[in-house]
Amino acid sequence: MQSRVVSLEEGKDPAVSIKASQSKSSPIRLLQLFLLFLAICISFSIISMYTIKRSGVQTAGTAVKSAFKHCFDEPNTLDRWIRRPSNLLHKMSDEELFWRASFVPRIKKYPFKRVPKIAFMFLTKGPLPLAPLWEKFLKGHEGLYSVYIHSMPTFEAKFPPSSVFHRRQIPSQISEWGKMSMCDAERRLLANALLDILNERAFDDHGPYGRGRYNENMAPEVNITNWRKGSQWFEINRKLAVNIVEDTTFYPKFEEFCKPHCYVDEHYFPTMLTIRTAPLLANRTLTWVDWSRGGAHPATFGRADIKEEFFKKVHEDMHCIYNNQSTSICFLFARKFAPSALEPLLHISRNVLGF
Repeated sequence: MQSRVVSLEEGKDPAVSIKASQSKSSPIRLLQLFLLFLAICISFSIISMYTIKRSGVQTAGTAVKSAFKHCFDEPNTLDRWIRRPSNLLHKMSDEELFWRASFVPRIKKYPFKRVPKIAFMFLTKGPLPLAPLWEKFLKGHEGLYSVYIHSMPTFEAKFPPSSVFHRRQIPSQISEWGKMSMCDAERRLLANALLDILNERAFDDHGPYGRGRYNENMAPEVNITNWRKGSQWFEINRKLAVNIVEDTTFYPKFEEFCKPHCYVDEHYFPTMLTIRTAPLLANRTLTWVDWSRGGAHPATFGRADIKEEFFKKVHEDMHCIYNNQSTSICFLFARKFAPSALEPLLHISRNVLGF
């Protein structure tokens, strides 16, 4: 018993001695485990590389890369719809065109320097007989205007590259006077332009050629109190142009119930805009016309009419109302002029027209 106690006393703490011995051997064991793990990793890497080379995983990787490329090459992307077409002769349908043209920024201030332009839109069957006069009028104002032409689909314009009308035709369809196809043509022009121009002409005519053309089947969307008459010669700003191309409420009513002798091209735009945006309308025209001869069409002026006396007549009594204010600037345009009037107009334009 005594010898056992002494042994314990001399060893102080056998458990501690055993633990110390085990601690000395731990680093060696950890190093052995690490080397074993490293050897396994190297072996696995070699096997993986051999497998890739033999099984053609690289081919699968190439296929995945091609799939991503196809995704980015998809033509029907958002960029396609927000970017202006590089060519006026695009392939959009009317539905696509009107939808795209209805995009409206909600913030008025643009994040870039913007120079507003005036869009001159021409609705014609074919040639523009007075094109040289327009060329003279627009000369020197490059960058401040744009030109759009809606003609018969079969018409091929042959304007020289120096002309402001060169390659300015838009995708067109057949349009007939007094029918909805005429409004469709005007909506295409507006949708392709949507730049800054003046207000729409709209006035209320109580005679047989105004409210007498109203069809009660157009109610309740269109009431007779909102019925208006205007013409194809109008000036509008961007906001009103968007209202026209985005309309799907009033268009069906006019298409179905406004047919000759209700000439839809004289009533659709003025009436629809009166209902939607009456405060923005000037309710007057900027185009001088002579209806004194009577008939369904205004007077046409030819070579013999183009004299300084004629323009004095146009400018006389130049006092009209604009936004409830008196103004001396009543007309910016005039019609109708025959092709024979071109030469004398070019000769006299500097003196009487200012260009």
